[in-house]
Amino acid sequence: MVAEMNEATQVVEQKTVPAVAEAAIVRKEAVASETVRLHKRVNEETEVLEIPIQAETIEVERVPVDHWVDGPMSVRQEGDTTVYPVIREVLVVEKPLKLVEEVRVTRKQTTDHVQQEVRLRREEITVERDAHPQRPEPIRASD
Repeated sequence: MVAEMNEATQVVEQKTVPAVAEAAIVRKEAVASETVRLHKRVNEETEVLEIPIQAETIEVERVPVDHWVDGPMSVRQEGDTTVYPVIREVLVVEKPLKLVEEVRVTRKQTTDHVQQEVRLRREEITVERDAHPQRPEPIRASD
């Protein structure tokens, strides 16, 4: 408010001056700029694998020996063959040991190759992007 005074200190005229102020309002909002789609696909492939299969057989062979020995005999190894002596006491004035037979046990290993079909799975993901993203609207000043 402005007042003018004359010499007699009287108020002659009053004027009202409006005060104007502008205020800016800033807002923040999330806007999608592009769209992404993921596609997952599982592929199966059939492969033939060669798998070794090991088998073990045991052969038992009885070998007659029939001769006298001085004392008990222990089990012995001859290559892949384990020899188990079989003795018998024979009643004589003395008791000599007579080797009657030997039992021979041989281990043999064989390996066969077999083919086995196996299904293997593999996943793939493709990404698809939207070519026209949604754009934010421009800010307009209010009147």
